[in-house]
Amino acid sequence: MSALWTSDEIAAATGGTASARFDVGGVTFDSREVGPGDLFVAMPGTAHDGHDFLDAAFAAGAAAALVSRVVEQPHVLVDDVFAALQALGRAARERAHATVIGVTGSVGKTSTKEALYAALDRCRPGRAHRSVKSYNNHTGVPLSLARMPRDTEFAVFEMGMNNAGEITALTRQVRPHVAIITAIAPAHIENLGSEEAIADAKGEIFLGLEPGGVAIIPNDTPHRDRLVKAARRHADRTITFGHGDADVHAVHAVSAGPAGSLIAAALLERELTFTISQRGDHWVTNALAVLAAVEAIGADVAIAGLALADLGGLKGRGARHIVELDGGEALLIDESYNANPASMAATLKSLGAETEVTRRIAVLGPMRELGEHSAALHAALAPAILDARVDELILIGEEMRPLAEQVVGKVSLDLVNSVDEAIDGLIAKLHPGDAVLVKASNSVGLAKLVERVAAGVGVSACST
Repeated sequence: MSALWTSDEIAAATGGTASARFDVGGVTFDSREVGPGDLFVAMPGTAHDGHDFLDAAFAAGAAAALVSRVVEQPHVLVDDVFAALQALGRAARERAHATVIGVTGSVGKTSTKEALYAALDRCRPGRAHRSVKSYNNHTGVPLSLARMPRDTEFAVFEMGMNNAGEITALTRQVRPHVAIITAIAPAHIENLGSEEAIADAKGEIFLGLEPGGVAIIPNDTPHRDRLVKAARRHADRTITFGHGDADVHAVHAVSAGPAGSLIAAALLERELTFTISQRGDHWVTNALAVLAAVEAIGADVAIAGLALADLGGLKGRGARHIVELDGGEALLIDESYNANPASMAATLKSLGAETEVTRRIAVLGPMRELGEHSAALHAALAPAILDARVDELILIGEEMRPLAEQVVGKVSLDLVNSVDEAIDGLIAKLHPGDAVLVKASNSVGLAKLVERVAAGVGVSACST
């Protein structure tokens, strides 16, 4: 197996000087993730300097480091480590012969990226690559590029943003052949001011399209025509997905119970009937975006459909845990990674569709980066909660008070101050047969609740 990078290649890409000859098999800037043979990128930071973690990185098996000061261990010395990481990412993209797909959107981008990777990896086992976790910003994207093996055939990169102009910089590094926008919703509206501005910021992904590129656009948004107009300036072909007159759409989509959904989809050149292992209308839409991309690049959509059926739950994005209790089990649905109005409504609808349950419990924390719109957007979740027939509602923090005021007297409600209080409150309520949805912006820290309850630590059926 060839090395991911040689010392000579790293030095040439970054303009640095190698202290010795070496090969590396991976790249990371987190010393906790270092594996044997990795290149550790000693990134500067506002709180910590990566150079302070060099000993830990080499103790974990790093083969070399990318540094801006001389160290004893094998290294490439550069003037600016962050600029060098970007240069290494550009070099990875230059040498790649892969078909590259970029994914952005207000909601669903990580889920769609993971599903698309699974589909392409099934088509060409071991020859697909993607950005891991949510490495989708100014450091995560070049790192994900730098990690791309030289024999990659398909690569999927996620791009995120908080402000206008950020995706422009990322897409010009990724240079996708296919650019997907999953959805437009008022995430980051605090910084951008309007959904139109959010659509324009997401549409920046088309600026990096390679010649002959394809734009894949959600049909189910009032901003569709705005996105199509932006895409046509740079894309050779534009494909819409979703409902109605979308180029790729579901002819039928029905619940398959705990197994997910059964979908009959009209693609560009054929129809395909397949299942997805995830619940909810939003996952039907994600699957259509995936199949639109697979068909657009000429890969096998039937094999992709098999991969969607086998796709497991994603941590923080719909993973389902069975919690053992005295006298039975409860279902815990982990949506703790992120939240905005669109994803909140979609996952609450999925909770409402759970049929083989005795009660529905929702543990919800704040949606962040909504600015002056925060109170109104939180309050506007009330219909989704009532439509989902939530029996017990636990809301966390003062940001949720506008929502609490809308549903008080209509649902059993606890407004608590912290995640720890929410954990105690949920454990005190939990019965066999319950279905529990946990969702908030990642900064709220609801992953702690999921880990505690899923592990069953201190959890037993409450007395009746």
